[in-house]
Formats: sequence, C-alpha cells, structure tokens
Amino acid sequence: MQNQPTLPSLPLDEWEQSKITLNYFLQIAGKIRLGLMPRKNHWWYLTLYVSPRGLTTHAIPLDDGFNTFELTFNFISHQVELHTSRGEAYSFPLEDGLSVAAFYQQMFDLLKKIGVELEIIDRPIDMPLDAPFSEIETYNTYQPAYVAQFWRALTWVDHVFKEFGGRFYGKTCPVHLYWHHMDLAVTRFSGKRGPVMEPQTRLIEKDAYSHEVISFGFWAGDDNVRGAAFYCYTFPSPEGLDTEPLQPQAASWVDSNGSPMALLMYDDLRREADPKAALLDFLESAYQAGAKRAEWDVPGFTVPSLRDL
Repeated sequence: MQNQPTLPSLPLDEWEQSKITLNYFLQIAGKIRLGLMPRKNHWWYLTLYVSPRGLTTHAIPLDDGFNTFELTFNFISHQVELHTSRGEAYSFPLEDGLSVAAFYQQMFDLLKKIGVELEIIDRPIDMPLDAPFSEIETYNTYQPAYVAQFWRALTWVDHVFKEFGGRFYGKTCPVHLYWHHMDLAVTRFSGKRGPVMEPQTRLIEKDAYSHEVISFGFWAGDDNVRGAAFYCYTFPSPEGLDTEPLQPQAASWVDSNGSPMALLMYDDLRREADPKAALLDFLESAYQAGAKRAEWDVPGFTVPSLRDL
C-alpha cells in the first residue's frame, strides 16, 4: 500500500521573490483574458483555473468565436503554452532570469502569431512595483521546485474547495484563481443586494460585492501574513462574527481592514492528522459563523440528498 501524499512545504521567505514574479506573470495573462472574454458577474470572466499541468485560462474566443485559444502555465515542464482550436501550438520557457518585461513581450509575441491584436492596461494591480509591465526588469526570479510545490498545493485545495462548494444550494462561483492577489477562492451568495458603496470605491469592489457574500480562499502569504493560509470573510461583516467558534483549534479570527476574518495557517493544517477533514471543518465553521450572524437561510441553502429530491 502506497503512503498517503503529504502537502508540500511553502516557506514564504525562501520563494517570495519567485511568488511575486509569478504574480506579475499571472496578472498579464489574466488581463489578456479580461480583454477578450464576454463580461460575467463579479469578475468571473477574468480568473484562472487549476489544471492537471498548472494554471489555465480555459478557452478564450478567437475569430469572433468560431475558434478559441487557451493559455496554460505548465508547471511540470515549466513553460507557457498557447494552443488554438485551429491546431496551432506555441510556447516559451519559464526560467530563472525571465523578467516581467521579457515575459510581457514574449506573451504578446505569441498572441501576434495567432492574429490577436490586443491592448491591456500595462500596469499591475496592488503589486510591490507600480510600473508598466513592459518596464519591470527587477522581478525576474523563477524557482521551478517551489512554483511546482505551490501548484501541487493549489491542486489539492482546488479539490477540497470543490467538494465544499457542492454542499451549498445557492449561487456559488466556480473555484478559481484571482490573479490580483494570486488567491484560489470559492464564494457563496445569499441572493440579497449588498450595501450601496461610496462613489469613490474602486470598480473592482463594486462588482465583486454587489451582493452579500461569504468567501473562502487560499493564498501563498504576503507582507502581513508571513506564510500560506486559508481565509474566510463575510460581507457585509455582521456584528459579533468574531465571537463564533472556529475549527480546527489552530484557526482564529484576525482583523482584516477593520473586519473579522477567519484564518487558518497552511503549516498548521499540514500538521493535522487528517488535513482534508480539518480544512472542511474550517470552511464549514466559518460559513456557519457568517451565515448565522448575517441571518442567511442555512437550511434552505443546504444541498439535500438525491434521495430526498
């Protein structure tokens, strides 16, 4: 009998420069998808998806929709791949020393080969260096082993999130990766409109939070959270949310821009005897906390057994 695979280590201090460089790469690919896909609610048309080889855009319209193309970050062979339904296939390597500027140029060179002329807003969103992608040379680190470990973690989390997402009978987004902060997320909606936002609120927030949500995610860590972690927040945040219990014991409520957010560190989850059960417990307890305090219809949103339909 084979040993059960273990969750890979993701020590942020050791691969942070690669993580940031990859985040820039994903923003460029995401903006390409944003520029060519039909609009869908809550920005669901710009996200990326976990695939058996890495991350993918899925099919993007080409030739006015008569054909399609797909961009894939292949984290097994470490290359960017472009395939079309016309049979074309192009690629370039992901390797240490590849700068954001060089990636940007090579990506748009691939698009030209298939006849796609596209302009995107040539600037990142909320990244350490706010400069045109085409000018960023300082971020050029790519550590294949750590990138592959991050993808392996995403693959497992994607599976657990999909199982958890299937327990909810209301509107639920696909499990997808938002390239903005490079977090894999799944979100549940109550169906009620969210609060009216101030006119100066960014368009990103206005469309993302047009309705009440409880959102769950996983990301590799940042300046404030120094390690990979799982999170859950309720919007709008109800009173008393952070008094509700969370599971497993390592989970806790933290402040996130003035509102409570449930947090479970990835390394704490790796130490659990049954990581999948522990993660499902975290997601369910955080959902129950938000749904209870926000007065969602928990019984009505619970997926019934097929025998009970």
